[in-house]
Amino acid sequence: MEKKYKYLFGPVASRRLGTSLGVDIVPLKTCTQNCVYCQLGISSQQTIERKEYVPIDDVLSELKQRIDDGLDADYITLSGSGEPTLNSGLGRLIDGIKELTETKVAVITNGTLLSDPQVRRDCSRADLVMPSLDAGDAATFAKINCPHADLNFNSFVEGLCKFRNEYSAQIWLEVFFIDGINTDDTSVDQIKAIVERIAPDRVQLNTAVRPGADGTVGMVSADKLTQIAKKLGQKAEIIANFSKLISKTPMSDTKSQILAILERRPCDITGICDGLGIESQQVQENLNYLEQAGLVEKILKNNAEFFIKK
Repeated sequence: MEKKYKYLFGPVASRRLGTSLGVDIVPLKTCTQNCVYCQLGISSQQTIERKEYVPIDDVLSELKQRIDDGLDADYITLSGSGEPTLNSGLGRLIDGIKELTETKVAVITNGTLLSDPQVRRDCSRADLVMPSLDAGDAATFAKINCPHADLNFNSFVEGLCKFRNEYSAQIWLEVFFIDGINTDDTSVDQIKAIVERIAPDRVQLNTAVRPGADGTVGMVSADKLTQIAKKLGQKAEIIANFSKLISKTPMSDTKSQILAILERRPCDITGICDGLGIESQQVQENLNYLEQAGLVEKILKNNAEFFIKK
């Protein structure tokens, strides 16, 4: 019988990280922002308060069990349902993971709390930190990211720059482009200037290929993203779909694995196939069952079908 974990999901195939075991350390959509493109919907728990939202000892206990059972992953990734740097036990968690395994640790963060020296110290324990920057000015920051009232754009940028100065490992900066908002020449030039100050190891371009909090968020075409990438320089790359893996997922576990993916983000059939490394027919059969059982539903985004957990 498949074991159920409260704080862990996966391992799943990640477009950026290979095979990733996800770790949730804040409640669903507890975040410092309400980004219009967020796949989890509008936040009801927007905050900048750091505290131990979930018990770090319990998370480490689950991780130990998962590792003891056998873990094959490229990264243990702190991300999932909200902003992980809000958990005040982040640094202790990373230290605990390092004691349990040699698997690399990644932190996916919106970067807004890196202005706090303690957050920078906590994140510096990781092997890879993946912050975001979607705007080159305060007005666009407010429009796209809808930050907490106490967050300041200039302080946010300074926090990213200070972290780069203090952290010698890898920083992969994600920039999310929305058609008609931050894709004009002026916006791209502003973003480029800040990226050059931050000096990340990679600049990863993304756009609204999945449904977000605001259904009107416009996807940027591949050609336009290619043009922007050239403008941003040699470190810029467009995040592509992860190639399919050879399946190691038994048919009996597939439904629960699909639900685990959809619980955290909307996904199309291709995304589920890539995430689980199984063929589309097997995914479709299981989705049909889950739809009939009332566990998932189908939605349309950019004339494509996506599935969400009900």
